[in-house]
Amino acid sequence: MKFNVSSTELLKGLMDISKAIPAKSALPILENFLFDLKGNILEVTASDSELTLRTEIEVDTTQEEGKIAVPARHMIDLLKELPDQPVAISTASDSSIECKWTSGNSVLPFFPAEDYPEIKGTGDDAEKIEFPAESLIEGINSTIYATADDEIRPAMNGIFFDFGPESTTLVASDSHKLICYTAKEVKTPEKCSFILHKKPAAVLKSILGKDDGTVEIAFDSSTVLFTFGRTTMVCRLIVGKYPKYRDVIPQNNSSVLKIDRALFLNTVRRVAVCANKASNHIKLDLKPGQMEITAQDLGFAIAAYEKISCDYNGDELSIGFKSTFLTEILANMSCETVVMKFADARRAALIIPSEDEEESGKICGILMPIMV
Repeated sequence: MKFNVSSTELLKGLMDISKAIPAKSALPILENFLFDLKGNILEVTASDSELTLRTEIEVDTTQEEGKIAVPARHMIDLLKELPDQPVAISTASDSSIECKWTSGNSVLPFFPAEDYPEIKGTGDDAEKIEFPAESLIEGINSTIYATADDEIRPAMNGIFFDFGPESTTLVASDSHKLICYTAKEVKTPEKCSFILHKKPAAVLKSILGKDDGTVEIAFDSSTVLFTFGRTTMVCRLIVGKYPKYRDVIPQNNSSVLKIDRALFLNTVRRVAVCANKASNHIKLDLKPGQMEITAQDLGFAIAAYEKISCDYNGDELSIGFKSTFLTEILANMSCETVVMKFADARRAALIIPSEDEEESGKICGILMPIMV
């Protein structure tokens, strides 16, 4: 293998996929990048066996094609210290490569490409869908925080992608709260779905740019591929059945609170400082025109109370929530005005953006109360 490439372009490509490199692995070969040089395209692969990232980097010149595994950490650390300049990379012996730059050089070991495990993609029966990058980023951002850490029910540890003829919905829940994000522009001829674990979802969100245009998604029963620009992400899906989330979305909550989201969020944060640290319990006392938010920790004899004006239509109501869950939902919405709909103190509250907001119809949150 022998080629010339811009140090900055190579570093950018490697950094984009380095999130798939494990810190420690039962297979030491996975601590390497797999370089595959064909023509003027260097294909680089990084994998931890569950998640694989692959990107293509255009090189300046190619003298000799080849395929080798290169130590990931050493290569990145070296390139980080180089200013933008051409770098010549070539195999120096049967087990080492040489990196030459304007004023020096470095020798690193490499390993046979045959030792690198084969990365399997999807089967011939894979479903294929196009998803706007901006909507996909927004959907993951809006739901990922609501995923669970549940060893007994692994399906709850990811984001459920529910495709259909009318729209696509991304869903996450930890059984205390449930968040739905609907992308009306993404439609499929027939209903299909998969569950993406939150770790690859977070990686996808971090490397995907809004200017990437469209993301091509291909998935079968066990694997999903996301392709955008020159990058491909391959990961295993969570195998399992997701609960029927539509059945738990309240339809007839008649008591309606309409309030400025930032005001509500900041008030809850202030009052929650005095909540019991184990339960994080706060209480909302609602009556037409006003809401009182209270918290107390009897063990430390501390309490907080704040009254704010609001638009509330419904019966007087006292209802308790875990403050951390309520602040999470409010903080991850971007609308100016939020609407909460209640049935009573025992049943779930529905949290949605106001009807005149751009987010209206996109995001829906459900929060279970705590008994007062």
